[in-house]
Amino acid sequence: MPQIELTPAERKAHRAEAHHLDPVVMIGGDGLTPAVRKETDAALKAHGLIKIRVLGDDRAAREAIYQELAHELNAAPIQHIGKLLVLWRPKPAKEKIVDEERRAGPKDVKVLKFSKRGGQRPEVRVVRVLGNQRLTPGGKLKKSAPKQKSVKKSRAD
Repeated sequence: MPQIELTPAERKAHRAEAHHLDPVVMIGGDGLTPAVRKETDAALKAHGLIKIRVLGDDRAAREAIYQELAHELNAAPIQHIGKLLVLWRPKPAKEKIVDEERRAGPKDVKVLKFSKRGGQRPEVRVVRVLGNQRLTPGGKLKKSAPKQKSVKKSRAD
């Protein structure tokens, strides 16, 4: 997979975002192992923008690791300063799992009760409305009617 090409303005914005990040992946003396590639790929999926610390002293080796990671993982090389490498790849969109049996949770609702005399402040009450309840126009809670059961199912033959 080829690496992502960014404009200088986009690269500058990502450098600014990466300034406060801590290194997520460390590359030791063994260099670019399959475990390091896997961990870097997982970090890019989770965070999108990551810092990598290379512990070797050889600048040419660090530059080779930087370019190889960017090319293999389809990431954009953002910055290489000293022993720190910064890579960016857009985060994949998460799939939302829809649960059909999930019901509405409790909600806190403010109920205003106005005075019959016009000059007073309204009385404010906070009411917790559960999933099986509703709020009437008068500010009272009503439980929903139980579901009607089938006559056929309730009969024991």
